[in-house]
Amino acid sequence: MSRFIIVLSGLLIFSQAAAQPELPTLDELNEGWNSIPTGGLCSSGTPFQFYVKDSADSDNLLLYFNGGGACWFGQACDLNAQPNVHSPFADMPDNTPGNFEGLFDLNRSDNPVRDYDMVMVPYCTGDVHVGGGERQYSYQNSAGEEVSLTTYHNGYENSSTVLEWIYANYSAPEKIVIAGSSAGAIGSSFYSGLVAEQYSSTSVILIADAAGGYNSPQLPVTLSAWQTASILPDWPEYAGETDDSLTFEDFYIASANHNDNLVISQYNAAEDEVQYNFSYLIGDAPGSFSLPERIFNHYVEIESAVDNFYHFTAGGAVHTILRSPIFYEYEVEGIRFVDWVSELINSGRVSDVSCVNEASGCKNAP
Repeated sequence: MSRFIIVLSGLLIFSQAAAQPELPTLDELNEGWNSIPTGGLCSSGTPFQFYVKDSADSDNLLLYFNGGGACWFGQACDLNAQPNVHSPFADMPDNTPGNFEGLFDLNRSDNPVRDYDMVMVPYCTGDVHVGGGERQYSYQNSAGEEVSLTTYHNGYENSSTVLEWIYANYSAPEKIVIAGSSAGAIGSSFYSGLVAEQYSSTSVILIADAAGGYNSPQLPVTLSAWQTASILPDWPEYAGETDDSLTFEDFYIASANHNDNLVISQYNAAEDEVQYNFSYLIGDAPGSFSLPERIFNHYVEIESAVDNFYHFTAGGAVHTILRSPIFYEYEVEGIRFVDWVSELINSGRVSDVSCVNEASGCKNAP
């Protein structure tokens, strides 16, 4: 909290003015997880950093985009206000990979990426990693006072710093797995296309976790706040897109259709309570939509536009799986999720799995 007080007192000028430092090379890193400070900013102006763990046993790479909410209006982006619905600091425990399980549990023999090189992108910009830069917000607080604040939706700038470091330090990975949870699932769907284009002769697998239910008519309010259209690459797949026309489905479709070496996949829980709650916050009235129906329509839209798209849908309301022990526990249609992921990574093809085909249906977790 003391860092936040410093920011509010106006001393974030130092952070804003800080030039991009010279980042260490892969050969200069220590064993285990290394934090790499950058000149980037989180939403409130605090420093951005990312994490790297080198592996001597593999030339494969895992690139993971973390999640942690979002903000697109003043009260949500102001750390002194409510609702406080995004992770604001890169160095907080929820952004530290040493605290994660699931894909990051290196003691599990059945972890399909346990011997991979790993790069973890913390999430602290409130923009699902696809923000175009600084945004001014103002609102009236509960005391009737006008509040103004600057929010740094620098998701694109920060992610680009990480990608440039990866390109400089990994010349030819044998295989790349790009994954992300919640907000990171959306970011990973966008950046998977850029990475696959950079490594055009390498097999790239996308695993997007817990963000398939946001095909809401209210979505443009978020993308406009983040200025997302301004970061789109000059690809024919994005021709003519604006913040008002762009959807999260477009990220998957554009990334896959632009790159023959990219296979995309998703995991969702059919009654994900976090996806419900953020849909309400965006502006969808409770009872106005069915999340399972939205997830299904999301799948259909992507499947109709791309060739290599696979999905695993569990029952219940638990949000995200990739950082959790349930990565090894959840089983649907007799298939453990970890085994499904392993087959996807190893072969590039899997069968779709859904709780709809379970006798117990989709209301309860496996």
